[in-house]
Amino acid sequence: MFYSIKRKSIIAVLVVVALVAICATGMANEQVSAVFNNQSLRKVPVYGVDTDEKIVATFDAAWGADKTQGILDILDKHGVDGTFFLVGFWIDKYPEMVKKIAESGCDIGNHSNNHLNMSTLNKDKIAEELDYVTDKVKELTGAQTKFFRPPFGDYNNTLLEVVEQKNMIGVQWTVDSLDWKGLSATEILSRVNKGVKSGSIILFHNNSDNILDALPLVIANLKNQGYKMVKLSDLVYQEGYSIDNSGIQHKNA
Repeated sequence: MFYSIKRKSIIAVLVVVALVAICATGMANEQVSAVFNNQSLRKVPVYGVDTDEKIVATFDAAWGADKTQGILDILDKHGVDGTFFLVGFWIDKYPEMVKKIAESGCDIGNHSNNHLNMSTLNKDKIAEELDYVTDKVKELTGAQTKFFRPPFGDYNNTLLEVVEQKNMIGVQWTVDSLDWKGLSATEILSRVNKGVKSGSIILFHNNSDNILDALPLVIANLKNQGYKMVKLSDLVYQEGYSIDNSGIQHKNA
């Protein structure tokens, strides 16, 4: 009798342990599922495009403008296009240069009004930052900004949701030239050459120390490799696309 009772007790304990383990496993699976679901909901901007040959040179403009005309002249001389991401206070200081960029045929993108860490702002403040630049560019050039680049590359879902609501596409870069660090023209060329591939978006700055020396070298090298340098609106898909987890944009079949 004692043996029978003890055996039943042991079995009961084992059943309880098994049930606890099953529940714990279920909770763990739910937690893992939640993590994957959260990851799947994470928004990313465009870092590059799945395409055969085209690439883009982009120039962020926030401080200084004395080299901007030189950049436009180089692009024109070599028959290539570029895209300028403009900050609001830069637009206010250099309105005539904004017009010249537009007249050159280059795209103008939105880079926020005050060059802040946008992920720290609420939706209303983000909208205010974006609207100021959009409105000023339209006032000066008649053009609508189609693309937005977050200052410092800093973004989150809230920012990208507002960008989408404003009918713009968030854009980062594939290759960082690090021109703002004062690299020499040959060092900038080396960085671009090592990182570039079809569909790349290259980051430059309009007033970096050696941009006027580096840009002709970069353009010549890219042409020799068979690349076609275009503006963002000729590379980035604006409808019928998807973006993978690494930020590469794909055209829907």
